[in-house]
Amino acid sequence: MNRLAETWWPAPAKLNLFLHVTGRRADGYHELDTLFQLVDWSDELAFAVDDSGRVRRQAVDYDVAEDDDLAVRAARLLQQHAGVDRGAEIRVRKHIPMGAGLGGGSTDAATTLLVLNRLWGVGFSVAKLAELALELGADVPVFVRGHSAMAEGVGERLQPVQLGIRHYVVVVPDVRVATRWAFAAPDLKRSAPRLDRTRALSGHGENVFEPVVAAHFPEVAEALDALREWGEPKLSGTGSAVFVPVPDQELANRAARELKCRYNVRAVRGVDRSSVHQMLESE
Repeated sequence: MNRLAETWWPAPAKLNLFLHVTGRRADGYHELDTLFQLVDWSDELAFAVDDSGRVRRQAVDYDVAEDDDLAVRAARLLQQHAGVDRGAEIRVRKHIPMGAGLGGGSTDAATTLLVLNRLWGVGFSVAKLAELALELGADVPVFVRGHSAMAEGVGERLQPVQLGIRHYVVVVPDVRVATRWAFAAPDLKRSAPRLDRTRALSGHGENVFEPVVAAHFPEVAEALDALREWGEPKLSGTGSAVFVPVPDQELANRAARELKCRYNVRAVRGVDRSSVHQMLESE
């Protein structure tokens, strides 16, 4: 058993500060333009490395089959590409709500790639891991790179940005939004403009999924209305989570307290650097 088996590694969530669909490719994938902000809200994962050659997941309290879990898929993908004959048992403490547009499954996959790359002694570069990550989903590369970033393409063309510490109030309505459904919506705006860096960093842009999701899910529309008391709310990803930026931690905490009686709500801080990268650098 590896000496780090009892270490719990963070897998931070993200917000999309804007999200434009700028076109559709011949292969059916959508071209995106977005700004990812990492936040201090994380799942936790632990890895017990062994010589079994099998990747297993300890029992979890969320309804995703082991073979479909992105953390398990990430470990097996790394095994395959690196020719690893060692195994691992993965434990997951799920804190980020699922189906909320906060990247919970994607960030678990990224932390798995980063940590098992170290524990198995694979030695792949972050760039190589990010290349593998794209096979798992469009949001996984930004978590592997570990920095808030502007993204284009299907999420693979990343430009790191310095946003500084920011404060948000996040509400997660009690509904799940399927990403595939959202991208297939007939009324989705698929010709939004690309934003230059200056406009993106100064808060311009929209989430083109917001009107689609709000029209179909009254709970999301209601949450957006509730947050308008505190600023200009937006949908994150394809939802269902909505968020509003606020000036400071005190106001974020106050808004969260006032909304807590009605919603699953959390005050979070935006950060530029992923906590799992910071841990790996300190090991």
